[in-house]
Amino acid sequence: MKDNFYKYACLLLDKGLNIKKGQPLVITAPIESIEFIRILSKCCLDRGIVDIYYDWFDDELKHQQLLYFSNDDISNSLFFNKKIYDEYAKKDGAFLMLVSEDPDIMNDVDSSKLGHASFISRTSRPLYKKRQAINDVAWCIASVSTYGWAKKVFNDCKDPVNKLWDLIFSICLVDKDDPNSEWEKKLMISSKRCDVLNKMNIKTLHYTNSLGTDLYVGLSRSTKWCGAGEYMPNGRRIIANIPTEEIFTSPNRLETNGIVYSSKPLVYNGYIIDDFWIKFSDGKVVDFDAAKGKDILKSIIEGDETSCFLGECALVPYDSPISNSGVIFYTTLFDENASCHLALGTGFPNTLDGTDGKTREELISMGLNVSDVHVDFMIGTSDLRIEGITYSGDSVLIFDDGNFSIEC
Repeated sequence: MKDNFYKYACLLLDKGLNIKKGQPLVITAPIESIEFIRILSKCCLDRGIVDIYYDWFDDELKHQQLLYFSNDDISNSLFFNKKIYDEYAKKDGAFLMLVSEDPDIMNDVDSSKLGHASFISRTSRPLYKKRQAINDVAWCIASVSTYGWAKKVFNDCKDPVNKLWDLIFSICLVDKDDPNSEWEKKLMISSKRCDVLNKMNIKTLHYTNSLGTDLYVGLSRSTKWCGAGEYMPNGRRIIANIPTEEIFTSPNRLETNGIVYSSKPLVYNGYIIDDFWIKFSDGKVVDFDAAKGKDILKSIIEGDETSCFLGECALVPYDSPISNSGVIFYTTLFDENASCHLALGTGFPNTLDGTDGKTREELISMGLNVSDVHVDFMIGTSDLRIEGITYSGDSVLIFDDGNFSIEC
């Protein structure tokens, strides 16, 4: 296990963050992951990284505080207030977020209080969020195995934590002899798919499947498709999500119409939202329902004045490593990379040409959604069909039976 911990740490630092000697670093991690973090910390020190802020979290502590805290308590607590991120953003620090979910732990917490905690977390670090949106800081989100999450994924297993670790290592290619080389191959395939899509000049994506999805998503003329490897303005390459299988872009915020059905549960701040649908008209959510977690879905849609518009559409083949594992992970980082997905809330400026230096209002006028919210939800199925209509009026089949039908 320690050998894989070391290889995983090296992958996150060298490929994920492409970290530089002497660079400040924020590591967000659950307390349970201390064994891995000690190895990660040693790898940082070996690379000359000494200014490290450890942003520890624990779902049970969060649960306890939310049961007892008032909204004012939440606003003033450094457990929820993340202003330290802005201090490290000012120093051009790197940010490694190691996530884990305990999907059922917040079931007895008032959803409005949980929504306020989420609001404080995302709005207390405006500089970081601004720089992250344009990849002006090095950042990477990855995962670590913890008991609450592992028990949800492998309920009947005697040692779920290590079983989940083994699956993380496999999906992230850590179990290969040379993970960095394997990731270079993955990045090359991703880049080729982006090139093919960008040359098509797609105006509209039409999604259909047997769940009832019948959705049209409009793209701007300046749309760019992006993939696994992302570039900072200074040319430094990072991998923002490990694992990742997606090719993604940002739609025109006013040009989504129709209905879409979820294909996997969405875990949001310790709540599960499942079996839901969302209806759009002229880009805006006009109706929705959920068999479970409808009030939480409502809090996402009403998170701010623009969270009711789409900010991302991502293409992920149904025949992909995470999907083929047959596991529902109950965490967006993994489940979104097993399924085509959309996101409510903010879009990505780097998915449009000509956005450098633009103000919020200018980005919105270009068709990009700008919000403090960004929540992915999964829509991919084995029979998903996506037809693209180009700006020249041609029709091209992009996905058929859940997988890419275009040649790379």
